[in-house]
Amino acid sequence: MVSENDSKASGPVGPDLLGRLVEQHAAALELYARQLCDSPQDVVQEALIRLAGLSRRPDDLLGWLYCVVRNGARSAARAARRRKRHESEAAVRRPAWFLPSAAEAIDAKTAAAVLESLPEECREVVVARIWGGLTFEQIGRMLGASDSAAHRRYESALSLLREKLRTPCAEND
Repeated sequence: MVSENDSKASGPVGPDLLGRLVEQHAAALELYARQLCDSPQDVVQEALIRLAGLSRRPDDLLGWLYCVVRNGARSAARAARRRKRHESEAAVRRPAWFLPSAAEAIDAKTAAAVLESLPEECREVVVARIWGGLTFEQIGRMLGASDSAAHRRYESALSLLREKLRTPCAEND
């Protein structure tokens, strides 16, 4: 058990004390972090690594750990919100793949199912070009083919998609 003496001793935190801290407090620290972020285990691990790297242990060892976990969890939550916002903004900036028609809108699930039904080599080129933003030269290198062969596969895949969806696709050259 982590004792008062462990908290009041000076010097770095040794492996024995670190092990006892993990055994006795890691679950509670994770529970505390879980209310603040989606990666509580990572936050607790980072706090323990930080503790192990200190040249002198904090006066209030457990209080220090909770403070570091709290700050780490808040930082992780902010980073997750930023990442989600950037991903959403990037998705909005991408050009529309399908041209909407007033008579018939394309359902996302249907579009995904039709894309999955394409042969792998066609699907691979479409995903690399539209969502990956790769050039035909890059796609050709990836496939071990020429850029014109990559372009032909892309055009073929779009034709298959148009046929299966009976909806025009946006030009994305």
